[in-house]
Amino acid sequence: MKIGDFTIRIYVFVRSQEDSAMENIVTEKKAEESHRQDSADLLIFILLLTLTILTIWLFKHRRFRFLHETGLAMIYGLLVGVVLRYGIHVPRDVSNVTLSCHVNASPATLLVNVSGKFYEYTLKGEISANEVNDVQDNEMLRKVTFDPEVFFNILLPPIIFHAGYSLKRRHFFRNMGSILAYAFLGTVISCFIIGLLMYGCVMLMKQVGQLDGDFFFTDCLFFGAIVSATDPVTVLAIFNELQVDVDLYALLFGESVLNDAVAVVLSSSIVAYQPEGDNSHTFEVMAMLKSFGIFLGVFSGSFALGVATGVVTFTKLRDFQLLETALFFLMSWSTFLLAEACGFTGVVAVLFCGITQAHYTYNNLSPESQDRTKQLFELLNFLAENFIFSYMGLTLFTFQNHVFNPMFIVGAFLAVFLGRAANIYPLSFLLNLGRRNKIRSNFQHMMMFAGLRGAMTFALSIRDTATYARQMMFSTTLLVVFFTVWICGGGTTQMLSCQRIRVGVDSDQDNSVSVSLGSERRSTKQESAWLFRIWYNFDHNYLKPILTHSGPPLTATLPPCCGPLARFLTSPQAYENEGQLKDDDSDLILTDGDINLTYGDITVSTDGSGTHTSGGPAFAGATSDDLDRELTYGDHELVMRGTRLVLPMDDSEPPFTDPHHRLRM
Repeated sequence: MKIGDFTIRIYVFVRSQEDSAMENIVTEKKAEESHRQDSADLLIFILLLTLTILTIWLFKHRRFRFLHETGLAMIYGLLVGVVLRYGIHVPRDVSNVTLSCHVNASPATLLVNVSGKFYEYTLKGEISANEVNDVQDNEMLRKVTFDPEVFFNILLPPIIFHAGYSLKRRHFFRNMGSILAYAFLGTVISCFIIGLLMYGCVMLMKQVGQLDGDFFFTDCLFFGAIVSATDPVTVLAIFNELQVDVDLYALLFGESVLNDAVAVVLSSSIVAYQPEGDNSHTFEVMAMLKSFGIFLGVFSGSFALGVATGVVTFTKLRDFQLLETALFFLMSWSTFLLAEACGFTGVVAVLFCGITQAHYTYNNLSPESQDRTKQLFELLNFLAENFIFSYMGLTLFTFQNHVFNPMFIVGAFLAVFLGRAANIYPLSFLLNLGRRNKIRSNFQHMMMFAGLRGAMTFALSIRDTATYARQMMFSTTLLVVFFTVWICGGGTTQMLSCQRIRVGVDSDQDNSVSVSLGSERRSTKQESAWLFRIWYNFDHNYLKPILTHSGPPLTATLPPCCGPLARFLTSPQAYENEGQLKDDDSDLILTDGDINLTYGDITVSTDGSGTHTSGGPAFAGATSDDLDRELTYGDHELVMRGTRLVLPMDDSEPPFTDPHHRLRM
């Protein structure tokens, strides 16, 4: 008996080893097939981008402007999505087993005991009852559906950073007040207009019985926030190619850069709205004020974090350009992740980090690293943006929880149109009351037409699709993006012609002289707000010398009593650059022509070719009244403490004659 029992045990042990070996082989084969499937999925996107680039080259070669590269990427994504959805079917796996168990909620992780072995399963999503037999097809479609966090942590940072790093600060600060009004007030106005209109649409849907789930007022406000984020990449690309009026370009670009950040913080503040009590969707003043406080706190904290990270990005690796570029890249990307980890908004942080690094850190980089960083982030922005638009087209067919409601879609298009109009026209009227360079009506119509929705709207809508309301918002958002990119983006050239907006404008020449009613004068004073000129004075004389090697040495700008501190904080490179103007932001207030730079008793003249000449004291005998009068009437020079920048007059300007002193020519 013992011998037989021993034989049975050996047989069972050998049998279990064989079963385990077979199971390992099957598992390895499934892992290999999954690896091949994942590689094929990624190859699809690589081929999409390759096809998009080749078609872009063809369009540029033929000067075809009716369809931008982003719209083209969406079309290719749509075609691939149709093929994956309806053209490819995976054979059903006979080993799939469907078991029923009663639980109150769907667990994120499930442990299954199979013959004494525990297996871990993760939740992938809900499957409707009529799709149970199509699990394999759903699995294939699910594999080409990325985790929304991929967009926020990998694809969005280079797009947002490039917007700040490549910002043309001269034109931005020239229209800074208007841009801030459109980006902050305009986005909030658009959000509430769209939210209120969509709430009325939802109430109407409920009355006629076309609403199959809960849809609250906070959901409508959230929808208003995400579709208020504009992304006129198509229009701006055409503007840049045709050299459209720089003020119009600056207004559109500046608004789109900042209102993305505002929309992100606004949407998170709406989600954080939590009144006390059982009903979390009733209106409560304290909850609204708390959400407003969250908005201010998150935006301010993200702004401060981005600026601080940009300021402290010092690179002392000029002799090793590859290491210098790598450090700059990692510091820039870590700003986004640091802000998200701290509970702030990475979009705001990385945007202002890019602006700050372009203003300070860029001047500390070696020439090779300056070129590398510009080209690197331009390339990443191009690839990430086209990838997102390709994925938009793909998701229209691969996303499995779409909710298309005709009444909601029509209401959304109407609300988006009215929200954009409520943003542009009233604010333009108010801004023109204080602007010397008015925002003309054709500019306003063009800004209204150019309010395209793009990557940020899509990323915000796909981040949460768990509820019926969010699924309906995501499906409608896709249609809004498609319409604005294809119709509004494709009609940009015709709209410019219809509105008679001038093209072929040289931005540098356009900004050198400003034409006013009856006279020509330098644009220094009227283009730059007094607050910004004060900031520029402080930045050029104190911050730039400390944080970069540009600008005048602190020994020339600080009072004599601060001599030891000035010598300690001034780098040796600053003394080496004392004889040349290395402040790239002088074009924020000044023109790019000849400049005379005075430090104390030494005057250095620079011209467009980069040559330098030195001379003796300038403006000898000039009084403060004469200088103020000169600034008031001619704006020919900008005087700062310790530094005097003297601008020569154009031939078209009558020379300023004064018995006390004469401008250097």
